[in-house]
Amino acid sequence: MPSNFKRITKIRLSVILILLAAVLLFFFDAPLVFDRGADFLNARLGTGFPHYVNIAYRLGLDLQGGTQLIYEADISKIPFGDKASAVEGVRDVIERRVNAFGVAEPVVQINKGQGVWRVIVELAGIKDVKEAIKMIGETPLLEFKEENKEPAREMTPEERLELNKFNKAAKDKANKALQAGLKEANFSQVVKDYTENEVGKDTAGDLGWITKDGSYGFLYEKANGIASGKVYPKVIENDKGLFVLKVNEQRENDKEIRANHILICYQGAERCDKETTKEEAKKQIDELKAKATLFSFIKLAKENSTEPGAKDSAGDLGWFKKGAMVKPFEDVVWPMEKGKISDVVETQFGYHLIYKIDERPIIEYKVAQVFIQTKKESDVLPPSDPWKSTNLTGKQLKSARVEFSQKTGLAEVALAFNDEGKELFGQITERNVGKPVAIFLDGQPISTPRVNEAIKGGEAVITGDFDIAEAKLLAQRLNAGALPVPISLVSQQTIGASLGSESLKQSLNAGLFGFILVILFMILYYRLPGALASIALIIYGVLVLFIFKSIPVTLTLAGIAGFVLSVGMAVDANVLIFERMKEELRVGKPLGTALDEGFKRAWPSIRDGNLTTLITCLILMFFSTGMIKGFAVTLTIGVLMSMFSALVITKNIMLWFVAREKPWQNLWWFGLRK
Repeated sequence: MPSNFKRITKIRLSVILILLAAVLLFFFDAPLVFDRGADFLNARLGTGFPHYVNIAYRLGLDLQGGTQLIYEADISKIPFGDKASAVEGVRDVIERRVNAFGVAEPVVQINKGQGVWRVIVELAGIKDVKEAIKMIGETPLLEFKEENKEPAREMTPEERLELNKFNKAAKDKANKALQAGLKEANFSQVVKDYTENEVGKDTAGDLGWITKDGSYGFLYEKANGIASGKVYPKVIENDKGLFVLKVNEQRENDKEIRANHILICYQGAERCDKETTKEEAKKQIDELKAKATLFSFIKLAKENSTEPGAKDSAGDLGWFKKGAMVKPFEDVVWPMEKGKISDVVETQFGYHLIYKIDERPIIEYKVAQVFIQTKKESDVLPPSDPWKSTNLTGKQLKSARVEFSQKTGLAEVALAFNDEGKELFGQITERNVGKPVAIFLDGQPISTPRVNEAIKGGEAVITGDFDIAEAKLLAQRLNAGALPVPISLVSQQTIGASLGSESLKQSLNAGLFGFILVILFMILYYRLPGALASIALIIYGVLVLFIFKSIPVTLTLAGIAGFVLSVGMAVDANVLIFERMKEELRVGKPLGTALDEGFKRAWPSIRDGNLTTLITCLILMFFSTGMIKGFAVTLTIGVLMSMFSALVITKNIMLWFVAREKPWQNLWWFGLRK
């Protein structure tokens, strides 16, 4: 009995810990639920509950839209055998440069056709084309750097104490300003008493009308949902400082439209590379107009539109404001009714059919703020860099090529400099014998070879544990910096998400409806085990979303499909266990024994089925790209968590419920007749 009591206590403790972890992770997955509760208590009781940590899900291009840029490479001066390598080097540089900005799963690919080399760049979440162009740039930067011997200074105890004291005083002042703002009807007086922005004192802290896309977007997020004349109930922290926010007014400023279109361009139209005549294009668009319905429009756009990327985007333009499109296009789409398809529209790009999906008002807030300055370590300490420039860059590098060592037979990369580079490289190697000299491309180190002796001939060899592919890649990167291939931007466009907000909402609702149906089936067919497995299935969903958010995993349509498929596999594992358990109960075994045997006998089937799926997922991750890789990643995470859910969570919850067998002696609870 004492041993059984300890076992029951251990099981109960495990279940309590599982449920507690599930609640905490649920708030991490959906922090808005916790935040609304905290705001309610803070407003009613005057408490100071903080908001839950809020990390946004990372969405791919098909869910949040983005920017597509098409560059054309000028390879006229590149030897024929080096053309592919040179363009590949540019592609690699662009991809690393984009990754440095934290863009979710950028797609950078090369397209060759009719002697023209193009680099296509797709950036998820980057709606500002100018920002994307600035991000990528046009000239890869190659630099040689040596160690910076100037010691990096740490903050002294006195400096740190002073920094903490300053920030604590700023926080206390901001909290006093917040309390005054919540009580005082005259917010302008609060601004005069507390703000540290001199301009703000003269304007009563007025920031004018702010939008979600403006420089005060972080304040817009807080203002959203606050009634006019009210003060946001918490101090807002930002890298600029601390803010107390009051919403004075809100208004609808115009509207924005969401639409899809079909473009048929013709020879002579702007940005058109087709040889279709204008008459042929007009005939084709008229035929499409006759076929187009609300249900067929997306398919027709994918199959017929000449817009770059239409096969994937289906002509989705996303949400756009007035002035974003050319005038003939806007003159038609703006007065249209939602859910209608336009007549044929001609612009400088060709002929269009427009499907107006939705429209919504643009909300702006007129706000005022109290600003309190804070300090960071970087405000106290000077910046420190472990490497310093040697003034030797890709401008002085003539070429980089792959060679093989005569001694070891291993691949290595040979460098050749021009006359100016020879002199600089000789000086650098002379003063750094026995020390590393780093090679940077676009600010990122790509190799850090150690100097064995001074090199005066203007040629050097980078050795290392390279295989041929790695050595070739390094040479490509160096050549991209030394001999930048001129590239010109030939096409730029904002790509809307394949699923609009309403369609995405409907898809999620459909998934939730299916999830509920699965739970109902499990409960009706397996009864008590089905109900307990449903609890475990909900916890499984919370765990998977936590992993997606914390890694983070970039969610695309294909990735969501992988997650949904893994839900089915999680249910499949429970079905195997319960069927095995029912078999044991039918032959008269006790409930506890039947439960243990059910899990034990179902494990080989669960293991083998999931192992084959995981092997397939690993193959897809290593030998595929883009959309397929996203599907494999989410399915892998889902499969691993489904096994954990079935074998740990479901088992512990069921053991807790059946620990006292008496209430469950009737086998009806387990899907059997008495």
